[in-house]
Amino acid sequence: MDQRSFWASEFGNEYIDRNNSEELMASNLALFSRIMRLTNETPSQFLEFGANIGMNVKALKLLYPGSVFSSVEINAEACKKLREISDVTFECSIEEFVPQKTYEVVFSKGVLIHIAPENLPIVYENMYKSSSKWILLVEYYNPTAVGIDYRGHKDKLFKRDFAGEMLDKYPDLELVDYGFTYHRGSFPQDDNTWFLLKKRGQLND
Repeated sequence: MDQRSFWASEFGNEYIDRNNSEELMASNLALFSRIMRLTNETPSQFLEFGANIGMNVKALKLLYPGSVFSSVEINAEACKKLREISDVTFECSIEEFVPQKTYEVVFSKGVLIHIAPENLPIVYENMYKSSSKWILLVEYYNPTAVGIDYRGHKDKLFKRDFAGEMLDKYPDLELVDYGFTYHRGSFPQDDNTWFLLKKRGQLND
């Protein structure tokens, strides 16, 4: 079963139940507060790749209640919940998503790690084309690409330098800042590394 079928199936439904808690909401709020203050602005348009039921959207809506939130999600059950909070929901895989407009902030959190390596170039392209200014990646980091068993499944989780690959692919992207989220922190997350990128022509806005 490929990644897209895997996440659209019952396993994707089970993921919904594992990632719906007040603790995660608090952690997300702390994380996005820390990252988004680096932009020194109030973005009006957000697009999340792989939004699941919208836990990230919920946190960001508390920070930016006047902004518009769009989401891309492949799992039908997740989309039912996502549509309750997301202003626009695209029910499709992030590989198949075709950007029709740009958004100030385009982001993924714990999603690129589940994309088949051969499909990453099209996902990078979709994220890049969708963004008018900011790209935020919150993913497991490794300096070299490596596959890891995921809940007993092979070829469903990959660590690599996602941000570095985007910086190499798109010369007008610049790394603004990065950081690490520790599972023993005050607001625990998975041991992710976040990278905030900005299109170079927008650096002095």
